[in-house]
Amino acid sequence: MLDNIGAALRDGLSLVARFVPQLLLFLVILLIGWLIAKGLRKATNAILERVGFDRAVERGGIGRMLSQSKYDASDLLALVVYYAILLITLQIAFSAFGPNPISDLLTQFVAFLPRIAVAIVIVVIAAAIAAAVKDLIGGALGGLSYGRILATVASVFIIGLGVIAALSQIGVAIAVTLPVLITVLATVGGILVVGVGGGLIAPMRQRWEHILNRAEQEAPRAAAQARTSTSGPTTASFSSEPPTEEMRPAAPVTQSAPTDHPGNGSGSFAPDPTTGRTPQ
Repeated sequence: MLDNIGAALRDGLSLVARFVPQLLLFLVILLIGWLIAKGLRKATNAILERVGFDRAVERGGIGRMLSQSKYDASDLLALVVYYAILLITLQIAFSAFGPNPISDLLTQFVAFLPRIAVAIVIVVIAAAIAAAVKDLIGGALGGLSYGRILATVASVFIIGLGVIAALSQIGVAIAVTLPVLITVLATVGGILVVGVGGGLIAPMRQRWEHILNRAEQEAPRAAAQARTSTSGPTTASFSSEPPTEEMRPAAPVTQSAPTDHPGNGSGSFAPDPTTGRTPQ
């Protein structure tokens, strides 16, 4: 019995002797990884601000969504780097205890982080390009009735392509995004084939004639708007409202010829039309 107790004590002491160095190594790895993550967070934020990442995000329209947040785009990406380094640190630290399920889970998640970073960059670049294209088309066709609509459609199309590329990068909804993209491209191709070489030639010709005639009619207005935008706004403004009652001129007053009445100041009386006599 004493031998069994001694063997149990030796086994417990050996387990403690193996666990304590592993725990110390785990804590040391965590400390070093935390310091590295903190330093990389500051470095990433400084580099992104220096290269103008925040300006690109604001130009793309994402800055409006972050206006109510206490973090800007550079801070958010720096936080992503910070937590990514912490996850890698945890993965390395848990490996000090040997093979375990937590280490395997962290390994799979860490392998997913670069895809998230690339997807964020893709969305930001797509939003910046979409905003630039929208400003370009809106400035060139701003005087036309369909200029704003065309600029918005082009911007939404570019952002949609960026979102689809980002989702494909992280492997989310590939079964949905890829068929949608293929369907859109196939629809556009089918419309072109049928419209150009099929039975829609005559309707499309009429449609294009209407569009071109309308564009020709609006061309002088677009040129006038371009000239006014280059020369600057005018200060004088004229009202096109009709004059009100107060603003209209008063009608001239006409004087009627005086008539003689009986008993007037001249002392003469008009003759009676029936008798022809003048009353005394």
